[in-house]
Amino acid sequence: RLRKYDGVTEERLPDGLKAELRPYQQRGYDWLAFLRDFGFHGILADDMGLGKTLQALTWLLAEHKPQKDETGEVKPARAENPSLVVCPTSVASNWVAEAAKFTPGLKVVKLTGANRDKVYDQLKNADIVITTYAIMRLDLARLQRRTFHALILDEAQNIKNPESQTAIAAKKVKSKHRFALTGTPLENSLLELWSVFDFLMPDFLDQKSMFKSRYVR
Repeated sequence: RLRKYDGVTEERLPDGLKAELRPYQQRGYDWLAFLRDFGFHGILADDMGLGKTLQALTWLLAEHKPQKDETGEVKPARAENPSLVVCPTSVASNWVAEAAKFTPGLKVVKLTGANRDKVYDQLKNADIVITTYAIMRLDLARLQRRTFHALILDEAQNIKNPESQTAIAAKKVKSKHRFALTGTPLENSLLELWSVFDFLMPDFLDQKSMFKSRYVR
């Protein structure tokens, strides 16, 4: 497929989407579909307010619900397991609200709060599980026992320090697909970009020491 590669192609929007994507949002969705189809993991890096959440939800809807192809034949959902979205506490409720608005067909479970023990029983029936970076660190042992269809880090600059507990925890959660959503893939140092890719595709940007000597310095 790479030998025949001729650019990212436009992807058919999933059935059940309650939104009209702007052209740049369509291209973001196309990018996520390209990464999936070619077995890569990557960054969706749009500025704040340009709809990264909507683009990701569009992709998740296409993964978790049966879809018609160009001929009208219904294809089964690709996802066999729930997908996990990890985000700052301040935007967790926004993810739930946008999913209800734009992708109401998705079953969304919010894994937050002190009483979340009861929520774990609901995960097997969920399409999307939304949690926070703090909960991911605290509940890592429980989350590690599962394999998610996709692991999406929102505001992925939260793992810009490769030595942080947040970055270390994110790399231990198992998933088939990995995406990082961020408007600031690097702020102060190229090493921050390396850290995000160490989560997405380890060694894609070489070992940290080699990356530092070749690029950072």
